[in-house]
Amino acid sequence: MKSKENMKICFAASSGGHYEQLLMLRPLMDKYDSFIVTEQTLYDTSVEGKRMYYMKQVNRKDKLFIFKMIGNLFRAISLYSKEKPDIVITTGVMAMIPICMIAKLHKKKLVYIESFAKVSSPTKTGKLMYKYADRFYVQWESMLEIFPDAVCLGGIY
Repeated sequence: MKSKENMKICFAASSGGHYEQLLMLRPLMDKYDSFIVTEQTLYDTSVEGKRMYYMKQVNRKDKLFIFKMIGNLFRAISLYSKEKPDIVITTGVMAMIPICMIAKLHKKKLVYIESFAKVSSPTKTGKLMYKYADRFYVQWESMLEIFPDAVCLGGIY
């Protein structure tokens, strides 16, 4: 078993607000050997000093949804094989499911942080990841009604 100091952490989030929330964890990123997985966008999402990996943007209403998810699955398998993270910390959403599930298949820890924007209803990804996450965080106490085993520590902003 690796010591805490030697743990490798994958920080994963889709683009936009989910990614912005993930970046609030920068002090944790800097403390451990870590890397970031996010969606490929037209704007720069790189973080100085961090290894970056990109998934295809996924929208479940897109006609190519299933093909993009399959592509992301293969990217996630390759990425996992290369980096071998001990923990995946994610703020979601859809494009990050493959890396989360591959980590769980390898018996690694999964930490899911439900979106700050979700005050009274869950994300679809949150509903799925709640079943698999070793730690599930919500940012509003009202969300404990939906996710009773979650931990509420307040907003990460």
